[in-house]
Amino acid sequence: MCGIVGLFLKDQSLAPQLGNMLTDMLITMTDRGPDSAGIAIYGSESDGKTKITVQSPNPETDFVDLADELGKSLGVTVGQADNDTHAVLEIPARQFEAARAALAEIRPTVRIMSRGESLEIYKEVGLPKDVADRFSLSGMSGTHGIGHTRMATESAVTTMGAHPFNTGSDQCLVHNGSLSNHNSLRRKLRREGVTIQTENDTEVGAAYLTWKMMNGATLGEALESSIDDLDGFFTFVVGTKDGFGVVRDPIACKPAVMAETDQYVAFGSEYRALVNLPGIEDARVWEPEPATVYFWSHNDSPTTHEKAA
Repeated sequence: MCGIVGLFLKDQSLAPQLGNMLTDMLITMTDRGPDSAGIAIYGSESDGKTKITVQSPNPETDFVDLADELGKSLGVTVGQADNDTHAVLEIPARQFEAARAALAEIRPTVRIMSRGESLEIYKEVGLPKDVADRFSLSGMSGTHGIGHTRMATESAVTTMGAHPFNTGSDQCLVHNGSLSNHNSLRRKLRREGVTIQTENDTEVGAAYLTWKMMNGATLGEALESSIDDLDGFFTFVVGTKDGFGVVRDPIACKPAVMAETDQYVAFGSEYRALVNLPGIEDARVWEPEPATVYFWSHNDSPTTHEKAA
C-alpha cells in the first residue's frame, strides 16, 4: 500500500503554490506510506542547461567544491544549489553522460536522483511531513508535479528505493502496486542501453516508458503499451517536461481518484488527498477507468486514450 498524488496546472497563476498544494496532498497520504516520501517538481528552465539533482548521505563533505571539481572535469562552468541531502547541479545541455561518468569518479557516494531541463526530484526515508520540511517543498513553484508516500513491499527502505523514479530526461514515475515481470524486463532494458540503478520494480516501469519514448512513442502511446507489456497490479502517475499521465492496469484493484477544474487536474490515491485544493467543490471528480490512459499536455488539448482490457 502506497500513496500517490499528482497536480497538473492549467492556470499558471497557481505556479507559486504548486509545492504547497502538493505537500499538503502528500502529507494527507502518510498512513498509506510512512517509510519514505518524494516529490518531483517541474519548475523553471535555464536555456541550454540541464539540471542534475543529486543526493548524498554525507552532504557536508560531498557537496563541498562539487561544482568546481565537476566543472574542471568537464571543462565547463557548473552551477550548484544545495538543499539538505540534495543538490541541483546545472550543466550545459548534452553533457549529462559525461557528467554522470565524472561524478562516479570524483564523488562515488553521490547518487543521481533526476536530470532534465525543468525536473527536480527530492526524496528521502522518513515520514512525508519530515521529508517535505527538510527540503522546504511547500515553497517550490512549477507547472506540474507528482509525489509518493511509500510502504515498502518489494525492496528495502532506502533513499534509492523511494519514488519518484527518473530514467529519462524530464521523465519520472510514481507507482502503487507490484510488477511481476520486472526481473526479465530489467535485463532486457539494460541490454537496450537504459540505465536502471536499483532492484525496485517501479524503476523498471519508469525505464520501460523511457525506452518506449526513446523509440518514438509519445507518453500516451507508451502508457498504452504498458497495459499489455507489464504484468501485475499497478497505478502509474507519470510526468514529462510538458505532460502528466495516469494509467491503471486492467483489473484496477489499487485505489485512485481524479479531479479536474479550469485551473488544474489532480490525482490522489484517495479523495481526501484532494479536499484542500482550491475550487474542489466545483471540480469534476471521477475514478479513472481500468486499462485507460489519461494524459494532459501544456502543448496540446487534454486527451483520454482508451484500450480494452
